[in-house]
Amino acid sequence: SGIPDFRSADGLFFQDLGTTYAPEEIVSHSFFVHHPREFWKYHSTHLLYPEAQPNKAHLGLAELERRGKVTAVITQNIDGLHQKAGSRNVLELHGTVWRNYCVDCGQRFDMAYVLASEDMPECSTCGGIVRPDVVLYEEGLDPQVMDESIEQLSAADTLIVGGTSLAVYPAAGLIRAFRGRNLVLINKEPTPADRLASLVIHAPIGETLGGVVLGH
Repeated sequence: SGIPDFRSADGLFFQDLGTTYAPEEIVSHSFFVHHPREFWKYHSTHLLYPEAQPNKAHLGLAELERRGKVTAVITQNIDGLHQKAGSRNVLELHGTVWRNYCVDCGQRFDMAYVLASEDMPECSTCGGIVRPDVVLYEEGLDPQVMDESIEQLSAADTLIVGGTSLAVYPAAGLIRAFRGRNLVLINKEPTPADRLASLVIHAPIGETLGGVVLGH
């Protein structure tokens, strides 16, 4: 879809971003609190892709849901592409950039409002700072989303883990809630859970899962 990930060889964590701050620091709660303008400069430049379209992996998962094979998509992504592809039961562990809210009064704003802001977006109601509805470093995941994810994992007979290094906790720890028979891992690089899987594929998920389901 043209959106860089974080941890692969060409991901955001290894790019020269023209700043003295590390990406993990910029997308942290404390950095947002103390440097909101710098946070928004990075967020707008590197994390907002409103024109991005679903790739074959997104479309393949949506098709499997339509066939009754997939009961839920649990994602660390914040780009909303699963919904754009047609998936309906999407559990967003880290939130989404398509929702934003004022830290003072809670007023909600869509991405269009953020994109129209010349600098750091401010609340049209109270003038407070607007932030994306995403989970930053140093923040906890939504307990309700976590509970729903664990419920889905514990009931599944097959778990496909795709396009993740399994390095970010607590999301990576969710794999322990799976009690089914078939664990499939699809990722360009090896993951810590490869030895536990029934099937391991080291390749882009769009070419593999999307190719199998869609036939191209």
